[in-house]
Amino acid sequence: MNTQRSDHSIPLLGFAAWSGAGKTSLLTRLLPVLRRGGLEVALIKHAHHNFDIDHPGKDSYALRQAGAGQVLVASSRRFALMVENPQGAEVEPVLSQLIARIDTDRADLILVEGFKREPIPKIEVHRPALGKPLLCKDDPNIIAVATDRPEVVPAGIRTLPLDDTGVIAAFIGEHFNLPDLGTESRA
Repeated sequence: MNTQRSDHSIPLLGFAAWSGAGKTSLLTRLLPVLRRGGLEVALIKHAHHNFDIDHPGKDSYALRQAGAGQVLVASSRRFALMVENPQGAEVEPVLSQLIARIDTDRADLILVEGFKREPIPKIEVHRPALGKPLLCKDDPNIIAVATDRPEVVPAGIRTLPLDDTGVIAAFIGEHFNLPDLGTESRA
């Protein structure tokens, strides 16, 4: 799809949940459905720990370890930018700064995994079997709850079947006035 936007405003939707609820699992099943619906999707994922996307033995790793504060690795198929935060700066990433790095000409929708305290529209992923409380009770930005047990969600909050990505995609399309993404089940 990727329609040109004069204001570069791109719908932003978070997926929030307690660890182990299945955010990444849901997103890996949902992304192909959104793509089949014609959407270009960007994703920002929050990591709570030290992580690497390059590994010992790779040139990019050696260059970063040698002191390069930013390393951009590019090929004909993809590119990745790694930016080191200052030593000792254990500051959580700021979502607005990460969004600013997204190429708005190549995205119709930005999905955000994590950042559950950000004041953005969110779908909560909830599995009662984890024994964790619903986030929607304290977060007015949660627009729906994707769950395997809809009866636990308070009345008045939209529920979505956790295992039906077609229904979830249709809800996203409806909520953000995106093209008809269909309601057929594509779990």
